[in-house]
Amino acid sequence: MSTIERTPGIAPGRLGPHDYAANFADIAPRFDAHEARVAADRCYFCHDAPCMTACPTAIDIPLFIRQIATGTPEAAARTIFSQNILGGICARVCPTEQLCEEVCVREVAEGKPVEIGRLQRFATDSLMAAGVHPFTRAKATGKRIAVVGAGPAGLAAAHRLAMKGHDVVIHDARPKAGGLNEYGIASYKAPDDFAQAEVDWLLKIGGITVTTGRALGQGLTLDELRRDFDAVVLAIGLGGVNALRAAGEGLANVLDAVDFIAGLRQSGDKATLPIGRDVVVIGGGMTAVDAAVQSKLLGAETVTIVYRRGQEKMSASRDEQDHAASVGVRIIHNAAPVRVIGNGAVAEVEFAYTEDGPAGLVLKPETFRLKADQVMKAIGQTLAGAPGGLVIDGAKIAVTGAGRTSLPGVWAAGDCAAGGDDLTVTAVAEGRDAAEDIHASLIG
Repeated sequence: MSTIERTPGIAPGRLGPHDYAANFADIAPRFDAHEARVAADRCYFCHDAPCMTACPTAIDIPLFIRQIATGTPEAAARTIFSQNILGGICARVCPTEQLCEEVCVREVAEGKPVEIGRLQRFATDSLMAAGVHPFTRAKATGKRIAVVGAGPAGLAAAHRLAMKGHDVVIHDARPKAGGLNEYGIASYKAPDDFAQAEVDWLLKIGGITVTTGRALGQGLTLDELRRDFDAVVLAIGLGGVNALRAAGEGLANVLDAVDFIAGLRQSGDKATLPIGRDVVVIGGGMTAVDAAVQSKLLGAETVTIVYRRGQEKMSASRDEQDHAASVGVRIIHNAAPVRVIGNGAVAEVEFAYTEDGPAGLVLKPETFRLKADQVMKAIGQTLAGAPGGLVIDGAKIAVTGAGRTSLPGVWAAGDCAAGGDDLTVTAVAEGRDAAEDIHASLIG
């Protein structure tokens, strides 16, 4: 993990206590009952609903919205959880503006979709606040399954397997379960320790044991897991971070954005987090936006995202880009880093303008420099520590069907598996589907 070297330009406590509380408050507070009924009444309850087709977990969106409209949010929550057991966090972090809401008939006709994400949060929060778990375990099968990774895919797989009556052991390298939900998203999207509350609620199904501080290569081997369990699910995510491949990348205060976000999420007092005056974030995805926005919210004076291609190629949604701009983050497109400049610690970054044509990305001779006392890399992650014997497709584990790998008895799901989008909701769907395939394989 990269460390932040204290220099004159990097310091904690740039803001007052009230500023931190306001800056990191819930970005989209939950609807109250009246607001939810009004929002639900806008739905046409389409029979052939495009929103449902656009949802990676295939939630019956018209049904759950109708259940909210008729005053039964707990029933709506059961509809959601039957397809997506992590529907609470997905309601907070899912790019609904690119999925279900983008194809909403209201959006197409009027430019204002039904607020499906916020309605989903209203329903799931209602049931979770009541302390109710909507599912019970089937009769014990006597089968044991190991899940490596306690992120969205691993948790979804474990819950579905436990619900089928299997015993599940989850292994995770970090001190807490949750994966990216706990360590990798902006604090203002899931405040009040929601990710851990959701894990605790999910585990109420029973039959799931979570062990932390253990990972493949750290007390675990795939051979041992295959020997001791009836099936294995690899949900190990992407642990490596791509390099800038720019001179000077090793200077102090050049850090991985994922480490910065994880440190912020685990901090009990944001006033203790050092932040630079001039922060440059390199990348164009959600991690880049989350790192940039939170840098600004911590008190950085200038924050700039630099992305090597055009705006239309950024994987961060337009809503997220607009949010970044609204808090004062500048976004520069079509520029790539060529040199990090400094004496021990970074002071500037030199960029070359780029052109994205038929031959790929080309660096132009024109360059410019940005002042920077802190640089964050958010240029994608790679698979780290994949066990031998697995076929790799590109930079991920090759799978067929519902997550079957090249090794008998081993499935993969989530970001580590080839073929899917790197989204929480997609990871949940893949974990759930792998669990169903494992159950069918074991029970017949």
